Amino acid sequence: MDSRDRNKGTKGSWFHQVKPFLASIALVLIVRTVVAEPYRVPSGSMVPTLLIGDELLGAKFAYGFSRYSLPIGELPDFSGRLFERLPERGDVIVFRLPRDPSTTYVKRLIGLPGDRIATHEGRLYINETLVPRRAIGTYEKATLYIETLPTADGKGREHRLIEFSDHDRYDDTRTYIVPPHHYFMMGDNRDNSLDSRIDAADGGVGFVPEENLVARADLLLLSTDPDVGWFDVKHWAHTFRVDRFFARVN
Repeated sequence: MDSRDRNKGTKGSWFHQVKPFLASIALVLIVRTVVAEPYRVPSGSMVPTLLIGDELLGAKFAYGFSRYSLPIGELPDFSGRLFERLPERGDVIVFRLPRDPSTTYVKRLIGLPGDRIATHEGRLYINETLVPRRAIGTYEKATLYIETLPTADGKGREHRLIEFSDHDRYDDTRTYIVPPHHYFMMGDNRDNSLDSRIDAADGGVGFVPEENLVARADLLLLSTDPDVGWFDVKHWAHTFRVDRFFARVN
């Protein structure tokens, strides 16, 4: 066997060894692009629905696919969505921040294209109609409410939120008119959420283009308390919030 045959044999053997590894990577990328992808919640803007340390599963197919659907980078020269499905008011959505698409946020969809959104004294108004809410208790130092968002079928969609005060920042806003092909997002921790109430030019979210929607948050995989460190052995038993494992995101 001459040197060329040995080189061919070496290359063939190398490719045979790495082929399963490459196939596994390709499969993971396909699943995370088309089916679902895990996301870790880094902030408390969606408390009480999502807690810091929650690991959620986002359904990538829920709204179709855009250039931001890839788990690594983005597709160039591609606008709009493939196999588009419209989101519903009240969905908890993972999206790319319009002013910095490398950053991923998760918020609740409040305003659809053409909606008029405003808050007055802490209360949410959609198309000049007051959105009902009722107090059901307390959450730490905040008041815990159930808010009922309007739906096309007239039944409404309930979700929990917290308010520390009805006279805090962003509790009184102008009226926002949601542009075509855009959405208005808010956090369930209404007094501590950087969301569509703050314009992108002022460091907020602003209106979110439809192509920036990445996934619908459907399921919590697991949840860990970020205040318990790996070397804090005596508190390991409290690290995992077992009651949140595999819970539906509402």
